[in-house]
Amino acid sequence: MKLDQNTVDQIAAIAVDEGLELLAAEMVGSGPKAVLRLVVDSTDGVTLDQCSAVSRQASALLDVDDPISHAYTLEVSSPGLDRKLYTAEDYARFAGKRAKVKMQPGFREHRVVTGELLGLKDEILQVHDDQKGPVDLPIGQIFEARLEVDWDAIMKEGKNRQ
Repeated sequence: MKLDQNTVDQIAAIAVDEGLELLAAEMVGSGPKAVLRLVVDSTDGVTLDQCSAVSRQASALLDVDDPISHAYTLEVSSPGLDRKLYTAEDYARFAGKRAKVKMQPGFREHRVVTGELLGLKDEILQVHDDQKGPVDLPIGQIFEARLEVDWDAIMKEGKNRQ
């Protein structure tokens, strides 16, 4: 099930009012265990209070409009350290970062590419694959892309703060 664009636009406006951007509105699972996941972000990060405010307002909107005909759980969260990349802008924004890119089943050249994002050119994601070197991936054929967490750098930064 997918929310209609009008509902997504209204939820995006709620996020903007809280100083956030709505990255995704995803329905995950089905039946009584379905979850409507709203993923929000900002350049300054996301606070629990902001997630709570978006959750309260989105819940009220969804209760009135009732666009989902079955029971579900509403979840509002930040994208996290291993954030999913949703748009072409995400691929450009995170150039220089490591990511794991899974391609659509019909894409024959590369199934999974792990390496540094080099950037986006004409709807082609350029990645320096750890195994194969530079690889060009059409963004229309990407099934899912996620940033990889550099735990060594995070741990090193934590030690430097002490």
